[in-house]
Amino acid sequence: MTKDISQEQLHDFNKDGFILIRSLFDKEEINLLKRTAVEDRELDKHSFGRADGEGGTVRLSLWNHPGDNIYGMFARSHRIVDNVEKLLGGEVYHYHSKMILKDPKIGGAWAWHQDYGYWYQNGVLFPDLVSVFIAVDKATKENGCLQVIKGSHLMGRVEHILTGDQAGADQERVDEALKRLELIYCEMEPGDTIFFHSNLLHRSDQNKSPNPRWSLICCYNAARNDPYKESHHPRYTKLHKVDDIEIKKVGMKRFEEGSESSSFMDPEEDHSSTSLENK
Repeated sequence: MTKDISQEQLHDFNKDGFILIRSLFDKEEINLLKRTAVEDRELDKHSFGRADGEGGTVRLSLWNHPGDNIYGMFARSHRIVDNVEKLLGGEVYHYHSKMILKDPKIGGAWAWHQDYGYWYQNGVLFPDLVSVFIAVDKATKENGCLQVIKGSHLMGRVEHILTGDQAGADQERVDEALKRLELIYCEMEPGDTIFFHSNLLHRSDQNKSPNPRWSLICCYNAARNDPYKESHHPRYTKLHKVDDIEIKKVGMKRFEEGSESSSFMDPEEDHSSTSLENK
């Protein structure tokens, strides 16, 4: 299955800062991803929490380099990477991926932020990065779906301030942006996928529902935007794409033979969302 971004969608991305593609991944692919993640003891063991300053905690697992398992097959698939390259106008490489584990009743919120507000400190000169948000579970207002401020990427980078364990965008500017720009609740079915600009303001509420809201987020940097210094996320590393069919092949093989997990990042190494150096 191939779903190439159209010229109209490219225009919408540049104007709005995001595009939502329905059913980019089919039910079988998402079920394989969900089953793998639920049964993956290493993913669970390496998950860590970020307090949201509202009494909740967001749980996530993060890794820098896509491997040969099902997580890597998603991140390296032509279906994602070719479209990101179209959005950014050239070769990209994998910056990092993470599984957001927003569990029923206890899953925390994410403060308003820009990804570039986090990554600026990593030596990335330009905001030529895209995040790809894949819904593993159904995402609704009740279980804390992604919220975005349409067109806010055109504001440029906003200063970020530490709140709880998370660095959030300057609330005064967020409040003013909300007076002029449209707030969108991105309710999604499993397999729906959002591509969004690194300067797009986004957040999510706590999950107070009885339903989980897990998601896989794969992040990419333009090869031409190679960071000028080392950080906890990689500099340019050649990304080897795989055919889309590899998602199902590798997913099924895991349950037949078993496979190793990703090389998860130690939470002590991830300073992007928790540092006042984000300013």
